[in-house]
Amino acid sequence: MATARELDELAEAIAERALRRLGVGLDGGQQPSVPGRALQVIASAPAQAAGGATCSSGGCDPCTGRGDCGVRHGIALGAVRIGTTPGDVKTSQDVAPYIDHTLLKPDATRDDIVKLCEEARRFQFATVCVNGSNVGLAARLLAGSPVKAIAVVGFPLGAMTPSAKAFEAREAVRQGAAEIDMVLNIGALKGRDYHLVLDDIEAVVKASQPAPVKVILETSQLSDEEKVVASALSKAGGAAFVKTSTGFGGGGATVHDVELMRRIVGPEMGVKASGGVRSFEDAKKLIAAGADRLGASASVAIVGGKASSGGY
Repeated sequence: MATARELDELAEAIAERALRRLGVGLDGGQQPSVPGRALQVIASAPAQAAGGATCSSGGCDPCTGRGDCGVRHGIALGAVRIGTTPGDVKTSQDVAPYIDHTLLKPDATRDDIVKLCEEARRFQFATVCVNGSNVGLAARLLAGSPVKAIAVVGFPLGAMTPSAKAFEAREAVRQGAAEIDMVLNIGALKGRDYHLVLDDIEAVVKASQPAPVKVILETSQLSDEEKVVASALSKAGGAAFVKTSTGFGGGGATVHDVELMRRIVGPEMGVKASGGVRSFEDAKKLIAAGADRLGASASVAIVGGKASSGGY
């Protein structure tokens, strides 16, 4: 386990190298310099080239491959999972397997959850995503179908302690949650307390086993540098996905953010676009940008080729 100082330097170096590949410096300029100490942290073990082969140069700068040897090695602090590759979406019906059919409003009733699960079965959505108090009901309603139940954790602020989030995740899995969507500690990220951010993610990942975890970044509240660091730390913490938004924090999924997150996490993780996905055209653009899961409450309208004016 890296020390707090090494983790800070590692996260900053990951962000700088990733943004260098995008042609943007941490200050918005071009071609930033990379601190020597930070590069030493990244290069503390043999670099890995694309495809898993050992890089003969020990980490080129500029890279002779895809330019992500340092990032790939840096995020090897923790386990990763394999995400799916978005396919060729041609019709609105092709979107259904990407959708987490979502209802997170605090006034959702039992009848609302029943309707949500019936729609998910009918249209063959990937999952339903609900609050923890509703996940047991959703899991029972979906039993025997390929549709799974997801519970959110630390929702929607992410400001809970790691132990509280871990307890919530463990209880949700016990109730039948097949996946967990947790909210990142946004304040810790902005305060550059990367050790706390990583501890938070790791606690939920461990408590959720064997259910995979998605880390919600709340991208509308973050700079590109912070999105890069958050994505890298999510991967380091063993999460299966990074996710754009809660849908409650203002803003929502954008093509820019999905492309950025996909370039940071690579093919080993999933990227979930959520917040403001209201039409087939929205869904198609986000999938093309690299999303392999979509969070939406307007799911029925989306697969019907229509647009919704509101919702998650």
